[in-house]
Amino acid sequence: MRSISWKTLFGVGLVVALVVAGGCHREKVKEDAGTLAPQAELGTAISSLVELVKPTPVKVEGYGLVGGLAGTGSSYCPAQLRAYLKQYILTQLPTERADIDTLLNSKNTAVVYLEASVPPTPSLGERFDVRVSLISGSEAISLRGGWLYNADLVVQGTFGVDTKPLATAAGSLFIGSIAADADSRSGYVLAGGQTLYEYAGILRASRSNYRATSEVRNRLCDRYGQNVARAVSAREVEVQIPPEYRRRKQRFLAMVPVTYLETTPEFVNARINAFVYQLAGGQDRETAEVALEAVGRECLGKLSVLLKTSDPDVRMRAARCMLALGDDRAFPVLREMATDAKSPLRMQALDAIMVSAKRNDAVALARRLLRDADKAVVMAAYEHLCEVEDPAVKREVVGRSFELEQVIQTDRRAIYVSRSGDPRVVLFGAPLECTNNIFVESPDQSIVVNARPEEVAVSLTRKHPTRSGIMGPIQSDFDIASLVRALGTEATATSKGQLRGLGASYEQVIAILEQMSAKGVTDAEFWAGPLPEIGLPVKK
Repeated sequence: MRSISWKTLFGVGLVVALVVAGGCHREKVKEDAGTLAPQAELGTAISSLVELVKPTPVKVEGYGLVGGLAGTGSSYCPAQLRAYLKQYILTQLPTERADIDTLLNSKNTAVVYLEASVPPTPSLGERFDVRVSLISGSEAISLRGGWLYNADLVVQGTFGVDTKPLATAAGSLFIGSIAADADSRSGYVLAGGQTLYEYAGILRASRSNYRATSEVRNRLCDRYGQNVARAVSAREVEVQIPPEYRRRKQRFLAMVPVTYLETTPEFVNARINAFVYQLAGGQDRETAEVALEAVGRECLGKLSVLLKTSDPDVRMRAARCMLALGDDRAFPVLREMATDAKSPLRMQALDAIMVSAKRNDAVALARRLLRDADKAVVMAAYEHLCEVEDPAVKREVVGRSFELEQVIQTDRRAIYVSRSGDPRVVLFGAPLECTNNIFVESPDQSIVVNARPEEVAVSLTRKHPTRSGIMGPIQSDFDIASLVRALGTEATATSKGQLRGLGASYEQVIAILEQMSAKGVTDAEFWAGPLPEIGLPVKK
């Protein structure tokens, strides 16, 4: 093992002392940063023995069948693809008798091509968006209102080969617009993909060396937990992301290469001094911050001095690192930044608190920030409260295709609709109400929401999706949540023969809400999330 001289340690310690002293001393160190770079021997970094194979999104594809098209589908299906679909459908219905050819030949179905991008570090069962489009040669007119039956997704370019699927896909189609000129021959299944595997990182050596891979495995297990790593060959080590890093996967993967093998006090102190200096001096602060977290709680004492530095970026990074290591002294620093409307670092500080702070502290801050003037901050606070299932967000399923959420503890009055990820309508400032003088029609003229000034209820009607005639009217009060329920609830009858809902699709519901906001029926803002970035964009 290499040793470190006392002169080197003393020199690095002196530099750190100058850096954290603050005031003119700190400014002097910043000016001389190039000449004061640490020269200490820090030990053997894992990156010097193995290289992390960079995780990237995996493009996947497949073929499937969309049903429920009400005569707008196509029987077109090439023979080879028909054989595949028939075999696949039989595996999905092993105990049922089905005339698959009749199903494929129906104008109520269409064969489609599926494409998606699996996240780079997925957890088992993680959801993602899937793009759906008609196959070349299909005579189908529209996929609107359709439902994708369960389908397998394989690595792009391997369809037809006996390869193991990486994910499955199923769910209702979302075109992106119900305007008359919208291209309805393609669309998305929002959050319709589901991964079938758990990500594992690969550390690869340039040549076979059982001793090196064993040392890497042992060190990672010692630092991050038993069974985090295993040597799968003389060249490769497989790494699992520990449970405590499931919300910070990329940070964990960044820490692995800058984890060092040697753990003697001399080496550990040298690393702490060197990386605290690097963080304070402004030279590649990101690497320094990651390396300090990889060192562990031993760095907290010297790192805490940077909480008082005048540089807000250094202060934020030091606090973020400390909070990630379980030191609550960093929380007030990050909270001050997160609540400062003028701070350019507030989103970074907020993110750090949301993933690393104690639940009660994070929830209290998130609830407070629901009242913020910045929309991005409000959305970040809301997303965190959803993730921890805080009662500040009331959630219910409407129909079978989307969720309705109501956020009460906020001064913002807004209707947010997602267009990627889980389909959801979110009412900020609930309960939201509309005026008592309403006439709103969906862009395709299939749904009408109407109430005259003297009426005490809202009337809703819908053109029947599969035959001539009108569904409804059904009644709702003026609460927007009630209107959403009435629109989206399945069109089943009560014991008295009355409709429970109109069975409108998620797409139709959000189109009505957009029209209501545009016409001033409600004073709530309308916020629409972005469309998925998969393949060619759907025409807006």
